[in-house]
Amino acid sequence: MAYFLGVDTGGTYTDAVILDEAADRVIGTAKSLTTRVDLALGIGRAVDAALLDAGVAAADIALVSLSTTLATNALVEGQGGRVALVFIGFDAGDLERGGLTEALKGDPVIRLDGGHSHTGAEKVALDLVALEAAVTEFGPCVMGFAVASHFATRNPAHEIAARDLIRRVTGRPVTCSHELSANLNGPKRALTAVLNARLIGMIERLVAASERHLASIGIAAPLMVVRGDGALISAAMVRERPIETILSGPAASIVGARWLTGAMDALVSDIGGTTTDVALLRGGLPEIDPEGARVGGFRTMVEAVAMRTTGLGGDSEVHLITEGLDGGLRLGPRRMVPVSLLAQEHGAWVHAALDRALASDVVGEHDGRFVIPMISEKMGPGQTAGISAREAQVLARITKPMPLAAALTSRLEFAALERLVARGLVMIAGVTPSDASHVLGKLDAWDGVAAEKAVRLLAKRRNGRGDRFAPDAATLAQAIVDQLTAQTVDCLLEAAFGEDEAFAGENADGLARHVLVKAGLSGHKGVVDLTMRLGVPVIGLGASAPSYYGAVGERLGCKMILPDYAGVANAIGAVVGQVSQRATGLVTSPTEGRFVAHFTSGLVKYTDRDAALVAMEAALIAEATTRARAAGAEDLRIATTRDIREATVEGRAMFIEATLTATASGRPRVAHSSNA
Repeated sequence: MAYFLGVDTGGTYTDAVILDEAADRVIGTAKSLTTRVDLALGIGRAVDAALLDAGVAAADIALVSLSTTLATNALVEGQGGRVALVFIGFDAGDLERGGLTEALKGDPVIRLDGGHSHTGAEKVALDLVALEAAVTEFGPCVMGFAVASHFATRNPAHEIAARDLIRRVTGRPVTCSHELSANLNGPKRALTAVLNARLIGMIERLVAASERHLASIGIAAPLMVVRGDGALISAAMVRERPIETILSGPAASIVGARWLTGAMDALVSDIGGTTTDVALLRGGLPEIDPEGARVGGFRTMVEAVAMRTTGLGGDSEVHLITEGLDGGLRLGPRRMVPVSLLAQEHGAWVHAALDRALASDVVGEHDGRFVIPMISEKMGPGQTAGISAREAQVLARITKPMPLAAALTSRLEFAALERLVARGLVMIAGVTPSDASHVLGKLDAWDGVAAEKAVRLLAKRRNGRGDRFAPDAATLAQAIVDQLTAQTVDCLLEAAFGEDEAFAGENADGLARHVLVKAGLSGHKGVVDLTMRLGVPVIGLGASAPSYYGAVGERLGCKMILPDYAGVANAIGAVVGQVSQRATGLVTSPTEGRFVAHFTSGLVKYTDRDAALVAMEAALIAEATTRARAAGAEDLRIATTRDIREATVEGRAMFIEATLTATASGRPRVAHSSNA
C-alpha cells in the first residue's frame, strides 16, 4: 500500500497531509507555524503530526511533494537576496523596459558588449577579461548572478560562456535567461533571470530543510516540488530554477480544489497569511497564462496558472489612512507577524510594551509595533552583503524581538529599517486581520488579549478631524474585517471580468471598482434599478476562509463552497499532480532554400525544410524526455506541436520560421513500499 505525503510551506503555516493512494483519500492532516529562521522546525512538526494523525510509519511513505508560497510572497513583498545582472549586448534603455530597473532595486548591473543577431550570428565578441574583473569585484557583495544576452534564445553561447566564468571565479549561483524561456524579449527574460537568482537562496533553504527532516525520520521517498503550472519537478531541478515555484502554492491549491470538490466551473480563491490568489476553473481545468506569470507587479516569462495574486491575507499590514477628515483603512500588501502570534511566544514583554503605550494619552508613531530578527547561520553566507553602514547599525541592535521604537535612534533610521525588511533580514509585527478576528472571537489560536490591546491602541489614533479612529477595539476590529471583505470582493471581480470574454481588452481592475458595479451589488433601486451577481460559484480555500468568505459570498450573490480540508488544499494538490517538462526550439529561413535549426549547442544549416524540422523535433523530444526523467517522471507520454509561419509571395507559400515544442509528461516516480 502506497502513502503520499504532501507539504505546503506558507508565510504563516506549514501544512502536511497523508494521502492513501489506493483509496484516493486523505487519512491524516496537520498544521504548524512556519519557522522562517529555521524552516526545518515548522516542516518537521507538521510532517510528524500528520504521520501520527494518519497512523502511518515514515518508512511507508512512497512519495513526498512540496508546494510553497514563499517565493510568491517574496516577490509580492519585494524581498529577496542581492544579485548582480550581467547584461550582454543591450543598451541603457533596455534596463527601463519590462520593469527591470524596478526589479533590480539598485542591485549592480554589469553591461558588456556582445550578444547575437536575430539570425543567431555573433554581433560582437564577448569581453571575458572585463567580465572577470567585474564579477571579481561584485562576487563578495551578492548572493548570485543573472545573465542575459541579446538574442540568447537564437544563440546562447555568450550566456553559457559568462555562466562558466562566473561559477569558476566566484562559486556563486548563476541563472541564464535562455534556460528559463525560449521566447524573445530580452529585457523580460533578464527580469525573469534576476528574480530567479534572487530566490535561489530561499528555495535552497526550503528544500534542504525538507530533506534534512525527511532523512532524520527515515523517509527515503523522492522529493518533488510543485511548479507554477501545477506540474511537479524534482527537488534537484527546482534548486536551479526556483522561479518556476512562483505561484507553486496557488497552483497546488487549484489542483487541490478540483480534487476536493469535483467542480468544473468556479472561481477558486485561496486566502493565506500574505496573499489572496484567484483563478478560474473552466471545464475542470485551470487556464495557463499565455503572457507568463504576473506576481508582485512583475510580468515574468514563467509558464504558470492564470492567476491574480494580491497582497491581501490574514496577516496583511493594517494601514490607517489619515488623509481627509474621516480617514479610512487599507490592507497589505506587506505581511506582518500578528501581535497575537508574537505574544503567544513572547507574552510578558509584549504585554508590558502594549500596557505602557495604552497608559499614555498620546499614541507614539511606532507604538504597538515590534521588530523580529530573521538572520540565522542556516541561511548561509552573504545574507547581509551590500547593506549600508546605517542599515548595519540598525541590524546590530535587533538581536532579539523588541518594540520597534527601541531599534531606532532617529527618524532617519526608519528608512534603513524598511530596507532591512525588504531584504528579509527583519520582520515587523503589528495589527493584522488575524488580530481583529481574535478580538471578534472568530479565531482563538493565539493570544487574544494581546490582540485586543494592540487593536485598542490603534483605535486611539486620530483622523483628520482629530477624533479617534474608533471608540473601542471591537469597532475597529469589525472595520478591519469589513475591509478584508471589500478587498476580497474586488479581487474576485477583477478575476471574473478578466476571464469573461465579453470584456476582453477592457480594464478588469477599473470594471471591478466601477460605480455601476458597486451599485449593482448593493441592489440599487431608483430611476435606474441595478442588480449584479457573480455567475459562477466560489471555492474558498485557506485556514481562515470560513471566518471571512461567508460575507464575501453574500456580497457577490453567489454560492460559496467551503470544502472539507480547505485549510490544507495546497498540500493535497501537491501530491495529486503530474510531472511535465517542455522543450521549445526554432527553425528559421534567412534566405530562400536555406534553413537554420537553432539548437542549444549552436546553429545547424540545412537545405531542406523538412530535414531541419525533423532534426529539431528529435532534439526537442530527447531534451524534454531527459528533463522529465530528471524531474522525477516515469511512464512518459510525448506530445509535439509545430507552429509554422509562412507568407504568400506571388501566390506561393514562403517559409519564414517554425516554433516546435515537445512535451514529456508522466506520473512521479515513487519509492517501493516496505509492505510491497
